[in-house]
Amino acid sequence: MAHAHHHHTPLQVNEEHRGFRRGAAFIIGGLTSGHGVFHWLTQSFIVVLPEVRDLLLGGSVIATTSIQTTREIASGVVSLPGGVLTDALRKHWGWVMAVCMALFGVGWILMAAGGWTVPGSAWLTAEQSAATADASGELNVLGYILLLFGMAVVGMAASFWHLPAVAALSTQFSHRRASVLSFHGVGGNVGDVIGPVLTGLLLSVLTWQGIITIYGAVPVFLAFLVFWAFRDIGQHRHGEEQERPASTMRHQIDETKILMHNGRMWGITAVAGLRGMAYIGFITVLPLYLADELGLKLQDGEGGFENLFYRGSLIGLLVLVGIFASPIMGYLSDRFGRKLVLIPGMAVLAVLTFLMASLGDTLTGMTILLAGLGLFLYSDQPILTASAMDIVREGTAATTLGLMSTSRFIFSAISPLIAGALYTINPDNLFYYTTALYLAAIAILFFIRLPRAVPAQAGDGHHDQGSQGHGRHDHGNDEHAHAAHESGTQQSSGGHGHDDDHGHEDGGLGQGEEHGHDHGQEQGHGHGQRD
Repeated sequence: MAHAHHHHTPLQVNEEHRGFRRGAAFIIGGLTSGHGVFHWLTQSFIVVLPEVRDLLLGGSVIATTSIQTTREIASGVVSLPGGVLTDALRKHWGWVMAVCMALFGVGWILMAAGGWTVPGSAWLTAEQSAATADASGELNVLGYILLLFGMAVVGMAASFWHLPAVAALSTQFSHRRASVLSFHGVGGNVGDVIGPVLTGLLLSVLTWQGIITIYGAVPVFLAFLVFWAFRDIGQHRHGEEQERPASTMRHQIDETKILMHNGRMWGITAVAGLRGMAYIGFITVLPLYLADELGLKLQDGEGGFENLFYRGSLIGLLVLVGIFASPIMGYLSDRFGRKLVLIPGMAVLAVLTFLMASLGDTLTGMTILLAGLGLFLYSDQPILTASAMDIVREGTAATTLGLMSTSRFIFSAISPLIAGALYTINPDNLFYYTTALYLAAIAILFFIRLPRAVPAQAGDGHHDQGSQGHGRHDHGNDEHAHAAHESGTQQSSGGHGHDDDHGHEDGGLGQGEEHGHDHGQEQGHGHGQRD
């Protein structure tokens, strides 16, 4: 009691200084809005890929899809080391996010510069079409290099931003983790809807590089707002800094080594990797399919507005239904378990994608299938993230996100090239390829036993992490003593088995899911033995 009283006053002072910026609505709303900006620009570029291919890359599908491959590689390179660094630099998360937002805008401006290298480039689409009508059709090397370099900057900035943003939400709202992360995902979904539709409209009057130039300036200015809003988001969480030793790079490296021995964690990262592989291959080639097979492109200068609007709207429709479905799926996974939502959702994705090969060659058929696909396409990623957070240790949130992101990007990097190559052979191969990846992810997920998240208690504030996992803070200063105590508790509380870090995955778990309380004890036990 004395210890708790000792830290009461500093925490009250800190709350007064931070004011409304420490409120749940501000934190979730601000991070969700920032997430929307990243998706708005990223999904907008997807819409203009046919124009990039035809006007800058000499019609090469492989060169076009390699842009997305560059993004995946760049993102993967920074994800795991970025996660470790983010956990170690927790006090400076505001700076990290502000710099990432600024670099994100700079990357898009560099990509737009690639488009301005086209001879006769102008802001108006009609003028550019006339200026390039007699072009040789060869790949513009300088423009291609600028595209790749700019996309690399974009990928690294976006990847690094997500680490502190998602880690902050995951730790501060631990009992509603999937729900909050799904709501955060809704911000991305809003950007995914607004971006394509707006870009489709603008593309009828502006060149693609003109649109991206305007878009790229927005994050540069938003960086200042981001720093003001989140400059202390990683500091003073319920006295954690007093109760736990300060995080150091050496400590984070040790934590990462322990994380690498978690069998279930590797299973989840494999599923996330296959899932990301399916998504990035599909979403990269989809606009090419819409332009080539459904005729949603400029045709001899006619039908530009309608065709380009339809193209952007279809890609936006893919996400629109996810705005409503994603939070519901997150809530259901918090309430009933992750696998009961993930496996059926991925099964629906596999079926609908497969049907596109036979029914997606008409505008009506593709519209219906994309709407159905959107119900689950964006809802499972936050649940997979929450599943990983359920089984990892406090203090390794960003490291875990980095590991998952690295796995996803390793899997995904080659996917646009594979999808593009298969598309050039037969457009329907895109759908068969994507379906096979979903089925592989389902097969792996079926054999992973996931813990059930602890349901939120009535009256919980936004600082749910005070009781996170009912034992996550046990690896503090008295880590070994607590671990030994919890080991005994665990062995006498119904035979819930050992942590899967030791090779005994979920022993004695008749239902295949653990309660969050046993999960917290299990982590302390695993840490005590491993140390």
